[in-house]
This record gives sequence, structure tokens and C-alpha cells, in this order.
Amino acid sequence: MASLNFEELKQRSAQIRKRYHELEIAHHGSEWTIEEDALAFLTDAGLVGRHVMSHEGRWPKANTEEELKHKIGESIWWLTVLAERMNINIETVTEDFLAKTEKLL
Repeated sequence: MASLNFEELKQRSAQIRKRYHELEIAHHGSEWTIEEDALAFLTDAGLVGRHVMSHEGRWPKANTEEELKHKIGESIWWLTVLAERMNINIETVTEDFLAKTEKLL
């Protein structure tokens, strides 16, 4: 499996988001706002929590493994989309977070 770099992640995420914007316009007459994107991310992040509970035997649900993998990937996609829409460089903020946290620990 090939590694995915931040530039490719940003480009592919933007293309997918563009296609979703087209669907939003077709269905609702406008693109989702940044706030709506953030809410969608929070919904998916909550589902990650629920699937983790199921994975660990604390919540009964079928198909947990595949859905958990999908929602983790989708959450990374949403964070990439949100950063791009708000002109935040996800690579820089991730590096800054890692460096700061490594120093703290």
C-alpha cells in the first residue's frame, strides 16, 4: 500500500468535497456552510466513538470493523476539508501540535 502525503490528501479531499457541493446544490440549492461541514464531522466523530464501543464489546452492533475503518477515514477527510475551507494548513498545524506535545511529554 502506498503512503498518502498531505498534498495528495488535500487535493483528493478537495475533489471529493467539490462533488458533494454539486450534490448539495442539486438537492438544497446551495452548498453546505463551514458550520454544516463541522456538524457533519462531529456526527461522524460520534459514530467513531460508537463503533469503538462496539469493537470493544461495549455496544452491540454488526459490521463494526468495516464501519469503524470507514468513519476514521471519513473523519480525517472532514478535518482536511475544514482546514482547507478555513485557510488553515493542516500539515503545519499537525506538525506544530506534534512538536509541542512531544516537548510537553
